[in-house]
Amino acid sequence: NLRTLHGQKRSLKELSVCSKLCFAIGGAPNQVAGSATAFFLQIYLLDIAQINPFQASVVLFVGKAWGAITDPIVGFFITKSKWTKIGRLMPWMMGCTPFMVVSYFYLWFVPPFTSGRFIWYLGFYCLYQTLITCFHVPYSALTMFLSTDQRERDSATAYRMTAEVLGTLVGAAIQGQIVASAHTLKHCPHRNLTTGHLGNSSGTEVIRSMKEVYMIAAGVIGGLFLVCTVVMFLGVKERDDPYASKTDKAIPFHKGFILVMKHGSFLTLTAAFLFISVAIQLIQSNFVLFCTYAVELRDHFQNIVLTILMSAAVSIPFWQWFLEKFGKKTAAFCGITWIMPFTVMLAFIPNLIVAYVVAVSSGISVAASLLLPWSMLPDVVDDFRLANRSSKGHEAIFYSLYAFFTKFAAGISLGVSTLCLQFAGYDTGACRQPPPVVYTLKLLIGAAPVACITTGLMILLVYPISEDVRLRNKLALEELR
Repeated sequence: NLRTLHGQKRSLKELSVCSKLCFAIGGAPNQVAGSATAFFLQIYLLDIAQINPFQASVVLFVGKAWGAITDPIVGFFITKSKWTKIGRLMPWMMGCTPFMVVSYFYLWFVPPFTSGRFIWYLGFYCLYQTLITCFHVPYSALTMFLSTDQRERDSATAYRMTAEVLGTLVGAAIQGQIVASAHTLKHCPHRNLTTGHLGNSSGTEVIRSMKEVYMIAAGVIGGLFLVCTVVMFLGVKERDDPYASKTDKAIPFHKGFILVMKHGSFLTLTAAFLFISVAIQLIQSNFVLFCTYAVELRDHFQNIVLTILMSAAVSIPFWQWFLEKFGKKTAAFCGITWIMPFTVMLAFIPNLIVAYVVAVSSGISVAASLLLPWSMLPDVVDDFRLANRSSKGHEAIFYSLYAFFTKFAAGISLGVSTLCLQFAGYDTGACRQPPPVVYTLKLLIGAAPVACITTGLMILLVYPISEDVRLRNKLALEELR
């Protein structure tokens, strides 16, 4: 009996490399699709679907805001979910995936009518955000049900972040390499460059080819989503709450919401990375526009994006080693601060060599900004468990609320940045943009992200979970088992 009990405890703690890989692969398609939308949806709406900047800003803001609103709603329903033969979280991910693939494809489809395109994209973007929430909230919460050991969870998170950065890389590669031809000057006849617009001689064929390449990319990414989700389902075993026998029944959602919102370490972590994620989102969403219209790098943007993401993918193992050696809070400061001088450099020294130097350096910071919040959030959940030992079932609340705040802030930043382009005089479908648009893009790439990152790091100074606190919490949780 003692040997059996020891084996059960050991199995709760240790994860095989295969399980970590399958768990990581499950999160990759979300980042593949997220990378494609982050880098290309804005320019797609403006230059391919050709809705005006105000309508594009509404689509981007309302879609992100709706995705944020659905996070706590999905979190609520997850807390009410019953345990099944395949787990409590896995049915959510498997059930929503086919519908998510369909909604994603139609997000990149240009309907044959023009008057209702704004409603088309608004509807499918909101639907896609709802379905991706139904996948991502249970997937991120699944971290807590892989193992009870902090080191194993951190290791699984590092695998996940590596796969997600590689997924971001694959998404940018697929989308960038396939659709790059839609944004070259070949579609701008020389005689019309002075007026800036596509000439009538370009005709329907050019527009049709520009639309088709986006649909091809959407189909490829949708197929990846299906394959990776099946791999995760076959390779990951979801474990029931190891604290279930030590706790009362699951906490009601509204009470859990209040308790979570009163937990200081969660509020501090969320507020800090809210500003940091807004900065990264501003850079991502405006980068292709910046390369196309502000610095004459339209023929190189897809390769620059790949360089950023390759640098990020290579840097993930380094940051995992760094946070284990020097602590997560120190890693956050060192990693995220690194990006600030380079974004400013790109805005003021716009040439190809500088662009690639900035891409490599920025990728190092992007890796830290992706890894650290998801590595630190389980520590916050553990801290909450010790402060509220009579409650259970709150994991989905933490992950859904964190996603809610970061998505809502990203939606506001996307909407405002697109509105800024409209106020600056952005000309939809033009081959050249006026100087105020160029100046605005430089601000959105340089000054605005630096201000957001500085604010986030100042908030992170008061984050209370140091390495000593984390070790003390780990020992206390060991005693509970």
